[in-house]
Amino acid sequence: MNGVIVLDKPPGLTSHDVVNRVRRILGQRSVGHLGTLDPSATGVLPIVVGNLTRLAQFYAHSEKTYEGVIRFGFATDTYDADGALTTPVQDVHLKPEEVRALAAQFHGIIEQMPPPFSAKKIAGVPAYKLARKNKEVTLQPVQVEIKEFEILDTTDDQATFRARVASGTYIRSVAHEMGKRLGCGAHLASLRRTAVAEFAIADAHTLPALEAAMQQGIVESLFVHPRKLVPDLPSVTATEESAALIRSGRAVNLPEMSRAPQVKVFYGQGELIAIATRIAGTLFHPKIVFPT
Repeated sequence: MNGVIVLDKPPGLTSHDVVNRVRRILGQRSVGHLGTLDPSATGVLPIVVGNLTRLAQFYAHSEKTYEGVIRFGFATDTYDADGALTTPVQDVHLKPEEVRALAAQFHGIIEQMPPPFSAKKIAGVPAYKLARKNKEVTLQPVQVEIKEFEILDTTDDQATFRARVASGTYIRSVAHEMGKRLGCGAHLASLRRTAVAEFAIADAHTLPALEAAMQQGIVESLFVHPRKLVPDLPSVTATEESAALIRSGRAVNLPEMSRAPQVKVFYGQGELIAIATRIAGTLFHPKIVFPT
């Protein structure tokens, strides 16, 4: 069983928890995910199964889209609703124009401090492991890119937003920093990821739906069609002869792909057999071969 399925992660599970559940449901060991999602967050978690786990390298820096709510009035040590208070609770009455003006400061390439409860490593140890032991966590600011950050609505103490960000951006840190700049503290009250790269929430399935499909023997119908994967790479269909060469790791001529530096090679319409790199002219060498 080889494929990619977009799951709608429920709250309360880590991304690794979801991977373990999929392993049990499918009865398959080779399962991974394409981008960690915080336990309290919900939404798009692409899962790779079987030999397609090797595609993970193409999604290491994928763009992500989120919707969520920031609550103003106090900050927490985790920068979200699961943490302990770190500032006194204040009575807040937000002005929509003030919040939107503040949000505008977070557009583009900015310096961001990762949360102390994060997977960022300090001397090889994830920061959250040190924070849980009440050990000092000293992180350095990192450069991130926020491509869109729109305030959709505000109430007295909450702001609903939509954000589109480059890989490595912490929405929790955005919420925390907004609270600091307003002088009232803030944290991320809820977060839902609506897209990762080409994978959207409209195409997502729940864990119970995956389990039901497995019981009915139709689980592969939930998989994303292979030709939709890594859309930046053009697709080419190999002949039986060239497919045999590619499967054995040998270079082949793909005359129709003379301008492409890298291509997805298929045998038939639905079997992805390799990612191949152009080495000269129309000669391509398989960089990754997906065994049958």
